[in-house]
Amino acid sequence: MTIDKILAALPHRPPMLLVDEIVEQTADSILCLKNFQDQEYFFQGHYPDFPLVPGVILCECAVQAGAILLAERTSGTEGVPVLTRLNDVRFKRMVRPGETIQMTVKIEEIVSSAFYLSAKVTCDGQNVVRFNFACSLAPKKD
Repeated sequence: MTIDKILAALPHRPPMLLVDEIVEQTADSILCLKNFQDQEYFFQGHYPDFPLVPGVILCECAVQAGAILLAERTSGTEGVPVLTRLNDVRFKRMVRPGETIQMTVKIEEIVSSAFYLSAKVTCDGQNVVRFNFACSLAPKKD
């Protein structure tokens, strides 16, 4: 998917746009990539002598991939997906500048306007973080 299609699916913009590419997508799952460049804003303070991608950023990458999946599923007209819950977050590996992560997100259940998803983030074939999360659709502003 081109960056134009990613921008159409997400309300996020740089520096908070955290999906570089969509590799594969079905009705219920998506695989996306994010390459962390040396100049990412958060590396300035996390940590100057040993830069690491903050855990919350790793989670946000996967949540944004999930939002793209939901935008495709809901046609993007029903509202903006917003995060309502993170569960069972398990960090397994650090991510450093220059590394690329793969985010796999799957829809596990839909109840009314609530979407329950699972996320798995990997880097070089190793688990980075796994978690479950929920989103609901917030009305779009006119």
